[in-house]
Amino acid sequence: MSDRKRVTIQYRVPYADTDQMHVVYYANYLAYFERARNELLRDGGVSYRELEAMGYALPVAEAHVGYHSPATYDDLIDITAWVESLKGVRLTICCEVRRGGLLLAKGHTVHALVDLKTLRPARPTPALKAVFGYA
Repeated sequence: MSDRKRVTIQYRVPYADTDQMHVVYYANYLAYFERARNELLRDGGVSYRELEAMGYALPVAEAHVGYHSPATYDDLIDITAWVESLKGVRLTICCEVRRGGLLLAKGHTVHALVDLKTLRPARPTPALKAVFGYA
């Protein structure tokens, strides 16, 4: 794991997140990653809405999730996110999902920083680098 600043949020699994076996449906972990990613940006001083107002977006270019143990209805889970790397226009954000310290899932998403006007990749400004922890 990286030494970068981490943000952890708690989330109680609603019934709607589970499948017929009463475990969290596998794709919902990507939504959990997004919840933590939004709070990570906010913790860096910019909400996603503000990032868009600045003219940028962070579309997902790649996603990976490794599943270790299932979460079930009504579990209180901790979702932790951190920026693993910022190289050019590519941003990699890692996430872990735990229940009481037990690792349930971990993975990462890779994003391209994009100019909303042109929909072309855009290098981050010094201010954006600071948001991502690369001042």
